Amino acid sequence: MMHLLMICAVIAVAFWLRCSWQQPQGNWTVRWQRALFLFLFPPLLILMTAIALLCMGSQGQMGGLQTGWFSYVLALSYLTFSCILGIKLLWEGWQSVKSTRNCAVVNVAGRQVRLLNTGALFAASIGFWQPELVLSQGLVQTLSTEHLETVLAHEQGHCHYRDTFWFFWLGWVRACTHWLPNTENLWQELLILRELRADAHAASKVDPLLLAESLLLVASTPPVTSLICCAALSSNGTDRLEQRIEALLEQPQSTPEFNLRSWHGFLLAFLPLVTVIFHS
Repeated sequence: MMHLLMICAVIAVAFWLRCSWQQPQGNWTVRWQRALFLFLFPPLLILMTAIALLCMGSQGQMGGLQTGWFSYVLALSYLTFSCILGIKLLWEGWQSVKSTRNCAVVNVAGRQVRLLNTGALFAASIGFWQPELVLSQGLVQTLSTEHLETVLAHEQGHCHYRDTFWFFWLGWVRACTHWLPNTENLWQELLILRELRADAHAASKVDPLLLAESLLLVASTPPVTSLICCAALSSNGTDRLEQRIEALLEQPQSTPEFNLRSWHGFLLAFLPLVTVIFHS
């Protein structure tokens, strides 16, 4: 009974936090911290609760109330389901990496890239911790050398922030908690912020106007169907493209590096683990 109360309380908190999300406001830093917290904290809280219940087992007492097998099986099922999803995404990501390595290596604007044999305009970083840059043959033939340099600078931004690696794990969180409110809205918010960050990194090295022109040229490209371990130049949707163009034309915003203090709030998600000491 006590374990079921824990599960209900945690799910209620997760729903409440997710429902508190509103349309994005403020600068890049404020939007990023809020979106990341609301996207990641509720699943982390649920995950820690499931681990705590698994550690306590199906027998014993907690707070004077008897624990049972139902909550134990529920926690075990959720953790097993999450692990299966993670293995599935890892396999799909590895297949994308293997497919990428079948592409020829060419030199573009002084950099070694993989050349995708298609006429579509496509540029992406594909991989995990150390992704490889993939450009389509159509993009290389269509864009000038100056525009190609802006594309390379944008993709270098993704590599600098390890976007493919971190968004693989965020994609796993998304798959595990698709049933929570605003999961897709927060995911799309994180994607546009990821692109704005890469654009800002590129704008510090190349002409922002040239980068904006490259975005418009690639806008006709069909969206990437898999975001498992891929960070692409193209924008899915007119609104996202407009945000990126406007950000490039305005005064560039600073994108601060990793700050440990911004993660202090996530420590509260580990509170369910403390309840293990009260189980007997």
